[in-house]
Amino acid sequence: MQAPKLIRRLALATAALALALPLTPAAAESRPATAAAAGQVETNYADPVTALPPVSRPDTPHCTVTAMQHDFANSYGQPFTSTLTPPPDCPGPWNKVVLDWSGSVGGRQYDRLAGVWIGGAEVLRTSTPEPDPDGIKWHVDTDITAFAPLLRTAQPVVVDLGNLVNSTYTGVFHMTMTVTYYQADHHHPAAATADQVLPVSQSTTAPGWWNLGKGQSATATLAFPRNLTQAHLQLYARGGGCEEFWYANVPDSYAAAHADEGLCGGGTYREIQVQVDGRPAGTVQPFPAIYTGGISPMMWRPIPAIDAFRTLPYDLDLTPFAGTLTDGRPHTVTLLPPAGIADLWTLDGSLFLSTDPLRQQTSGAVTLDTVQPDPQLTTTTAAQADGSDLITATATRDWSVSGYVDTSRGRITTRLDRHGSYSNRDTISNGGQQQVSSQRDSGWLQTTVSHGPGRPEGTRADWSYPIDVTSTYVPGATADSYLVRGQATVARHLSTSTQQGHHWRPVDSTDDRLTAQGVMERQSGTLVQADGSGSEHYTGHSADGTCYDHQLAADHGWITLDRTTTCG
Repeated sequence: MQAPKLIRRLALATAALALALPLTPAAAESRPATAAAAGQVETNYADPVTALPPVSRPDTPHCTVTAMQHDFANSYGQPFTSTLTPPPDCPGPWNKVVLDWSGSVGGRQYDRLAGVWIGGAEVLRTSTPEPDPDGIKWHVDTDITAFAPLLRTAQPVVVDLGNLVNSTYTGVFHMTMTVTYYQADHHHPAAATADQVLPVSQSTTAPGWWNLGKGQSATATLAFPRNLTQAHLQLYARGGGCEEFWYANVPDSYAAAHADEGLCGGGTYREIQVQVDGRPAGTVQPFPAIYTGGISPMMWRPIPAIDAFRTLPYDLDLTPFAGTLTDGRPHTVTLLPPAGIADLWTLDGSLFLSTDPLRQQTSGAVTLDTVQPDPQLTTTTAAQADGSDLITATATRDWSVSGYVDTSRGRITTRLDRHGSYSNRDTISNGGQQQVSSQRDSGWLQTTVSHGPGRPEGTRADWSYPIDVTSTYVPGATADSYLVRGQATVARHLSTSTQQGHHWRPVDSTDDRLTAQGVMERQSGTLVQADGSGSEHYTGHSADGTCYDHQLAADHGWITLDRTTTCG
């Protein structure tokens, strides 16, 4: 029986369900006098919060439109649909547009994945917290100003939050979504955006994401403007089922040799590939997002894991291909999930296009493309003296793409150079009952834009996604007896720099670090332990010199520290 995968997932669901049930008199009497003592049973918890900064909002006239007020009960295959129309009192131009997503739920329920599309473009991906008996509420905001080219006209809205309600899983998600349009003024100019947003999704009137398995891909056939100069892809990607814990998956051969342990295969290395007209265009590394029921549900009450609520998309510059897309013919963009995966990945995206106002048609070519179908990946398995197995995986991923576009300003060449470094150490012991995973995924992407004889403009984006997870599942003497324990440390470090001569000047950065631990124990159907603690520290520096620093800590389901400080 392998803890963090399928079998443990079922055990966690049962244990999470038990959290919503009243304690038996014997269990209630056996609870310790102090919260810190062993055997703490945490039933209710504080409303979920994160250390992320709220979206800044200008002090200008604004209008708020309620785009959705809906209850998601038995909602699989039944998304919410409507139309979003810009308010007459705030016709634009806008300095900012903000989407607010607010919800409440009580009773018993799983964590659920949700997505929001406007005009076929996904503008929010999120997931829900698992509720307590008394009920919780939460809020997520996100800046959707970049989608202003779509928002200027009435657009179809689709919200998908698949849920199941019955006598066991009673939680109904009561959701409200608003969109607020902030007018531009002299002190708050109109936001600079792309000229066109082109969804890379499968529908404008239904959920736009694709659920892709091993060996599958998704292709969107698109019409591009003939005077295209730039194309930037924003990509959403998240794994489900066995792929929720992909950073702890084992090679297929190991999973087959230990079939009785319930292991998920596919190995641990993950990347999303993008093709333009069937030609490799680039890759992105996914962040190890963890749902609020992942590893051990008590770990995330009330501080969810990074990316659980406000999932960040990934950016890939497709400008080197822009000059090949202006012939007036249909062209394709293809999204490929990670190779060899054990379950489904949910993918889609949006293209942000810039055009030449002085030329009816641009042209160009791709001059360099070294993206290979597969990374340089090495995986080894070694038996250890203590009886455990150590599985290691290392990979490097280097590629370059370059192309030019002939515009009214002359020839503009864009080159991308990317380096990625990856390692994973996974120790499995006690017949799969304990697993210790340590993963390091980091790299950089350098973009160089050349225009005529002048000095090229260089931008570098660095990322690092370290994660360490220990999970333990110990079965008891009976089928309804077990101990589930988890610890995790995860972080996301992002930074952007610009080139000045031979030096790089930092422009902005974010540093989001989170630790969590939790335990659940059931004896003959009675919950005797259910407790957790966690902390999150977010620091962000922006190009204008502002800084945001927010620390959170929680114990036994309640916030013990909430500190926002000024940083320089």
